[in-house]
Amino acid sequence: MKNSIRVQRAIKNITQAELAELVNVSRQTINTMESGKYIPSTVLALKIAAIFGVSVEAVFELEEGD
Repeated sequence: MKNSIRVQRAIKNITQAELAELVNVSRQTINTMESGKYIPSTVLALKIAAIFGVSVEAVFELEEGD
């Protein structure tokens, strides 16, 4: 699954640590998601999208084979 978390964070000027605190996960979880090694739960994806004020589809995109 591709994501634009890093881009969305840059737009909002939010660090990994700040985003992690806002959605109640560790900074390492955010880092792992950004690198594509961790696929978030639906609830976590919705929380992240809400923080950025965009749709889930604007942050997360399925790749072939997902």
